Amino acid sequence: MELSGGEVVAKMLSVENVEKVFGIIDGTYFGFYSNLKNYGIELVTPRNEASAAHMAGAYARVTGKLGVCMASNGPGVANILPGLVVEEGEGNRVLVITSSRRTGIMYPDRGGTYQCFDQVGVISKIAKWSQAVPSFDRIPEMLRTALRKCYEGRPGVVHIDIPENIINTKVKCDISFWEPHQYRLTEMPGASDQQLARTVDLLINAEFPLIHAGSGVVHAHAYEELEMVAELMQSLVTTSWAARGVIRESNPLTIPMIHIQTNNKARNEADVVLVLGSRLGETDWWGKAPYWNASQKMIQVDLDPGILGANKPVDVAIQADVKTFLTQLYTKLLERKDEISVQNRKTKMERILADKKKNRTKLDQQLEEYTVPMNPAHVPSICQEVFPEDTIKVLDGGNSVIWANFFSAIEKPGSVISTYKFGMLGAGVGQALGAAAANPYRPVCCIIGDGAMGFQMQEIETAVRNNLQIIYIVMCDRQWGMVKMNQQFSLKPIKTVLKKSLSSEETINADLGEIQFDKLAESMGAHGEYVNDAKDLKPALERALETGKCAVIHVDVDPVKHMWAPGLKYFKDMHQEPKGK
Repeated sequence: MELSGGEVVAKMLSVENVEKVFGIIDGTYFGFYSNLKNYGIELVTPRNEASAAHMAGAYARVTGKLGVCMASNGPGVANILPGLVVEEGEGNRVLVITSSRRTGIMYPDRGGTYQCFDQVGVISKIAKWSQAVPSFDRIPEMLRTALRKCYEGRPGVVHIDIPENIINTKVKCDISFWEPHQYRLTEMPGASDQQLARTVDLLINAEFPLIHAGSGVVHAHAYEELEMVAELMQSLVTTSWAARGVIRESNPLTIPMIHIQTNNKARNEADVVLVLGSRLGETDWWGKAPYWNASQKMIQVDLDPGILGANKPVDVAIQADVKTFLTQLYTKLLERKDEISVQNRKTKMERILADKKKNRTKLDQQLEEYTVPMNPAHVPSICQEVFPEDTIKVLDGGNSVIWANFFSAIEKPGSVISTYKFGMLGAGVGQALGAAAANPYRPVCCIIGDGAMGFQMQEIETAVRNNLQIIYIVMCDRQWGMVKMNQQFSLKPIKTVLKKSLSSEETINADLGEIQFDKLAESMGAHGEYVNDAKDLKPALERALETGKCAVIHVDVDPVKHMWAPGLKYFKDMHQEPKGK
C-alpha cells in the first residue's frame, strides 16, 4: 500500500481511539490533518496554537483520554510553546505533533534555513520527551515510543517532530499497526500485597488519619474510589490547590482548600497521612511544619517514583496509579472493617469541621453587600445558582480566580479547571474550549478577569464557529489588581492600609483601559451582555444559557474590593519557605 507519513500517524492515533486533534492548518503537515477525517478524528481549529495546547490539556483532564494538538514548523511551534509549558506544569496528558523543515536542511540548521529553529531542543527542556523522526520507516516505532511515554509516570507533554517531506510524501510500504496493549501499559500498576498490608495497618491503628489528595486523583479519575475510602475510614480529606473538587464538597469529610487555617489544623492533628498523587509542592508548603505535623507518618502513592519521599519523608512509598491503588485499598479495608474505630476521632473532627463552618459564615458576609459596581463575591455565587451542578467551571486570572474559588462549591468531582500550578493568564479561554469540545451538549462556565481575557479573546470566534456553548463571565476592574496590591504595599504601605487603594499616578503601569467585552463578543457572533449590579446578573446568565451559543457577560466589579480578595495573606505565605523544621 501507499501511505504518506501523515496518514500513518493518523491511523495510529485512531487505533489509540483518539477522537479529536486541536491545531491550526498548514501545508507543512497537510499529509497528516487531511487524513484525520478518514480515520474518524475531528480536527478542531482555534485562532492561536497556544490555545490548541490548552484545549488538548483540558480535553484530557475532563475525559481521562489522550489530548492531541499540532503545530506547524517555525512560527506555529513558537506560538504553541507557552501552552506546552502550562500543560506540562499542570500534568495533563498531551501529545503534540509538529512539522519541521525537510530533512537535509535542519537538525542541524544548514545556515539561513527559513522558519527554522531547534524545535526538539527547545521542547525537550519543557516536556517529558521530545524527538525528531529521521526517516519514514521510523514513524511507527517512534510514535509508539511517544505514546508509551504519554502513559509512563506523571502525565505531561510528549512531543514528536516530523519533517515536512516525511509527513507529506507518499511511500509504498507494508506497515503493521499494533494494538496499544502490544507496545505500552494499558493496565495501570498497583501496590504490592506487602505495601497494602503496611498501609492498612497504619491507617487502622492511627488515632487521627488524614487523606491528602493531589491532581493524580484527577488524572486517574479516581473520584468515586477516593470518596468510598474516606467514608469507610471516616477520614477527613484535604487537597492540593490543583486537586480542588476531587470529592463532593457537600460531603462533611471534605475540607476545601479555601479554608486554609482549617486545613492547617487538620494536617497538624493527623498522626498518619495518606498522600494520593500529590508532590507536596510549594503551595502545600512542601509538607513542612508549622503547616504539617512534622512527626506524622506518611504513606505516599504516586505514578512517578521520582517524587516519592522527595519533599516529606515517607514510611510507605508506593509507585501506583491512584485509582488502582484505592480500589485495592478499599477491598483490604473492608476485610478488616470491624477493626476501624472512629469514636476517638469524633471530638477532633467535630472541632475542625466547626472551624470550617465558622470560616464559611464569615466569608458569606460578603454576599450581604450590594454595591454598583458589584462586590466580586456575587459573581461565582450567582453562577452557582444558575448553572447545573455538573457544569464544568474554568477559572482564569489573578484575583478573579481567588474570588471564584472562595465563593464556589464543587459538587461534581473533576468539574473545575484552572492553572493552579502555573497561574497562566489567558489559558482559561482555551481550556474552556477544550472542556466544551469534550462535552459538546453541556454549557461551560468560564469566570475570567479582564486582564486574562485580553490575552486570548479572539477565541470567542472559535467557540462560535464550532458551536461550543461557553459562557465567559469577564470580571472587569481595569487593572492588574494582584500586582497593583503588591505595588501599593511596596510603595506606600501606610496609605494603602488607610485608603485601601492608591491613585493611578501613585502606582506603576497597573491600570488598564476599557474594553467592552460584550460588544466585542457580539462582533464575533456571540451573545453579549453588560452587568454592573448583582441583581441583574442572574437574569443575564439565564438569557445567555437560553441562546444555546457562546456568550460573554461583561461584569463591572468594584476595583478596590476586587483587589482585597480573601486569603491574600495566606497566598503570600505560600511562596515563603516554612519556618518550621
